Amino acid sequence: MTDNEKYQQQAARVETEATGDRGGLSQSELDELVASSDTGGRSVGGSVGILLMLTALAWSLFQLYIASPFGLFNDTLARSIHLGFAVFLGILVFPAARTKFQTVLGIVVPLALAALFMVAAKEGVATWWIPLPAIFVAATVVLGSPKTSIPVWEWLLAIAGAAAALYLFMFYRDISGRVGAPITQDFVVAVIGLMILLEATRRALGPALMIVASVFLLYTVLGPQMPSMIAHKGNSLSEIVNHQWITTEGVFGIALGVSTSFVFLFVLFGSLLDRAGAGNYFIQVAFSLMGHMKGGPAKAAVVSSAMTGLISGSSIANVVTTGTFTIPLMKKVGFSSEKAGAVEVASSVNGQIMPPVMGAAAFLMVEYVGIAYFDVVKHAFLPAVISYIALVYIVHLEALKAGMEGLPRPVEPKPWVAWLMSLAFTIAVVCGLSFAVYYGMGWIRPAFPETAGYIIFAFLTLVYVLLLRVASKEAPLKLDDPDAPVTKLPMPGPTIRSGLYYILPVVVLVWALMVDRLSPGLSAFWATCYMVFILLTQRPLMAMFRGESQFAADVKNGFLDLIDGLVTGARNMIGIGIATATAGIIVGAVSQTGVGAALADVVEALSGGYILAMLALTAVLSLILGMGLPTTANYIVVSALLAPVIVTLGQQNGLIVPLIAVHLFVFYFGIMADVTPPVGLASFAAAAVSGGDPIKTGFVAFFYSLRTAALPFLFIFNTELLLIDVTWAQGIFVFIVATIAMLLFAAATQGWFLAKNRFYETIALLLIAFTLFRPGFWMDMVAPPYTEAEPTEIAQAAADTPVGEYLRVRVSGQDSFGDPIEFVALVDMVEGATGEERLENAGLAFRQEGDRMIIDDVAFGSPAADAGLDWDQEVLRVLKPQPQPSKYLMFIPALLLLAGVVMLQRGRNARAPRREAAA
Repeated sequence: MTDNEKYQQQAARVETEATGDRGGLSQSELDELVASSDTGGRSVGGSVGILLMLTALAWSLFQLYIASPFGLFNDTLARSIHLGFAVFLGILVFPAARTKFQTVLGIVVPLALAALFMVAAKEGVATWWIPLPAIFVAATVVLGSPKTSIPVWEWLLAIAGAAAALYLFMFYRDISGRVGAPITQDFVVAVIGLMILLEATRRALGPALMIVASVFLLYTVLGPQMPSMIAHKGNSLSEIVNHQWITTEGVFGIALGVSTSFVFLFVLFGSLLDRAGAGNYFIQVAFSLMGHMKGGPAKAAVVSSAMTGLISGSSIANVVTTGTFTIPLMKKVGFSSEKAGAVEVASSVNGQIMPPVMGAAAFLMVEYVGIAYFDVVKHAFLPAVISYIALVYIVHLEALKAGMEGLPRPVEPKPWVAWLMSLAFTIAVVCGLSFAVYYGMGWIRPAFPETAGYIIFAFLTLVYVLLLRVASKEAPLKLDDPDAPVTKLPMPGPTIRSGLYYILPVVVLVWALMVDRLSPGLSAFWATCYMVFILLTQRPLMAMFRGESQFAADVKNGFLDLIDGLVTGARNMIGIGIATATAGIIVGAVSQTGVGAALADVVEALSGGYILAMLALTAVLSLILGMGLPTTANYIVVSALLAPVIVTLGQQNGLIVPLIAVHLFVFYFGIMADVTPPVGLASFAAAAVSGGDPIKTGFVAFFYSLRTAALPFLFIFNTELLLIDVTWAQGIFVFIVATIAMLLFAAATQGWFLAKNRFYETIALLLIAFTLFRPGFWMDMVAPPYTEAEPTEIAQAAADTPVGEYLRVRVSGQDSFGDPIEFVALVDMVEGATGEERLENAGLAFRQEGDRMIIDDVAFGSPAADAGLDWDQEVLRVLKPQPQPSKYLMFIPALLLLAGVVMLQRGRNARAPRREAAA
């Protein structure tokens, strides 16, 4: 039994004692919970189990090969093989039916699709065979499948699904010569592939994504029968086959490409890091550092979940991995079952937004937004850190309200002067090492261009061996006696030293991503390779340093750890691979039918043209879809449908909304769906550990996560929070102010600051927090940044607008459908001696009809054309910029109001002991 398995068993036993009569699940039941949602609920032994293990191992090795510098492989072919593995394993490791409702869906959906495809088939296309695969898929569901064996029909279904996915790989040259003109063979493979993919989706991810994808296929065919606002010409079976399966517009599109190229390697990296023991290390370090504070176990749960987010892309797995240890300890210091579970849920779910290794959606942003992964990480960094700091503060407030204490320290704390000196020395050492590494590598690369990689590897290996030597002098990380309550904390120093070498692979990953600016896939490849090296060597070296060497056995165990990590990484990817492929059906339907533009009109009508209402609708849609869809699929669907609409609507309202801000907005609310009752799966997992009520746990977790829900609305209107167009000094200033604002927001929503809030103090704290986040909102009301001028003054306004900034012009005209539209155009001002010359250089020509200014011409590809201006539009108003005081002056009244709240609450705290003494 490995150290990690022993740790998990011990954690389960401690948890059982902590929960007492209220219960909670055993470790084996928790493992089954994670497996049923993430890695497959079917447990098969013998030769079949070995075959599944070897298949998963082959998938990981294939992904490592194509990600390597020498793995030259066509991207489309790689996607085909990637999906083949995912579908094959998805059918075999997930049983056919979970509930009666899912069973009915598994029968009805393929039969309904068969009828739909027969309707869509053009004259001359044979349709007699279409019901046959549907009947076969439905029959496999009716026949059922046990959890401990795989019947023959399941094998046939898995092989057929894998063969359909591999069709592009096997017939790539033939298909490339007939794109747009599919033959009968293409029809058969595509129909079979779509039906089996949807069945694999139902098994691995539940019914929601299967239903949504089927609805979009229905819409693709029955476009003419739809309501007029979203109607379209309808697409034939030939067009569906070509778009969804034969080309890279649908199933084999960008989403599956990102899963193939980037996501698999990051999931595999996390799996290997966890197998090495890093998950246990992160939890123990967090507890050793924070467990003694008020509500310390809960604060440690937040920090350990943030670190575990590096190695787990699953909210549920994060909850169960850290929760088996953290939740019982939170209950020991006074948290209720529901609050303990909610803290774990809120911190675990946020692990997906924590750079540098974010959820799969972060890699999709690279493709959809068209920016480097480094920039995605940069923009996501500040909100994620602020969110976690606020959650630690929320836990602190809960501890204050309940009068909680932390766990006892193993030793007396140092005097504060000694503590500060130790902290300063640590910071100096870290900074010195950072500069040495940075400038050392900066010198090595130009000096030894051919051998720099080998030199750097040798340096890292030397550091690794030294850190392993340091770790060998400490006792292995473990819990106390599992039969006794956990009443003391591990020592911080020895705990930290016992696993510092786990940081090295993360350093390799971050360096490759952010310093060398390698692609995400290649960065993850090198980090994974270093993890392989650590897994193979840590046992033999550690045993040698401790004088306990059994070289052959140690090497064998290290090799088995590596195999287990590779297999687990592949099984963790089954759901993601299937989700991205199925989401490709939805994206393909959107691009094929043009429903995005139609939906934009619907949403704009519902929102009344107001950007805030539009954002609220998007958030609600993300939450609703996220109740059944995985975060990745939810992000793909909502961003494909609504991200361009938000950007356009913002521009029409004169608000510049960067595309990355919109995508992060959708991403945040997709993650929130894992928390939101009544379907938040992470809340159910936490309740299974704590023995609490899952619905109550979900509501408390949602309440704790309000800070995460507020941040997306704030960074849409204040893009400085995303570090867009800010200097380092400005970034530090924004971080400090935003952190204070979020802490005040948390104090307001929790009803406790220095004392219990009165209602007017809560309102004041919310007002102060909003002012710190968006000081420009109030300043724009006091001193508007623009004055409205007549249309005839547009040349003067152009002259007054600095080069590189936007000239704001309100115009009226017609949209692409001929309907009247009015919006604010943002024209990027270019060089010019006069206002007239600037307008001409921006691509604009006017004709004046009395007091009216009509756009006479717009140059193709000009700034004016990019702003949405077109000929025959009328200029209604020109917004001339005017001097405005610094928006940060609004901090003065906000801070004065904060001082008033502090004085009131301190006064109440001071009077409380006197009242108690008098009583």
